[in-house]
Amino acid sequence: MTAKHLYLALAALGFVLPYSQFAPWVAVHGLNMPLFFSELGANAISRFFGWDVIASALTLIVFMRIERRRKPIPYAWLPIVGLLLVGVSFGLPLFLYLRED
Repeated sequence: MTAKHLYLALAALGFVLPYSQFAPWVAVHGLNMPLFFSELGANAISRFFGWDVIASALTLIVFMRIERRRKPIPYAWLPIVGLLLVGVSFGLPLFLYLRED
């Protein structure tokens, strides 16, 4: 398996795992964003993970912008969309997949 194929497999996993938890929650609660953020910040450990993901996402956005200046990357906007709609677990391997020759 090449690195490119591995990154694509990791992107698929990074999409499926988070949404396997999010989709059932949305099915029960709908897109109730006040409840979503309330549950996300329900305790210190939830806030720890939430802030860790936010910091990682910001770092990834900076990294992607710097890398795009070094090397042209096709569909460079797609990992940003993936990051915002799914998370770092999808956006990072998708970016690495697109960056591979």
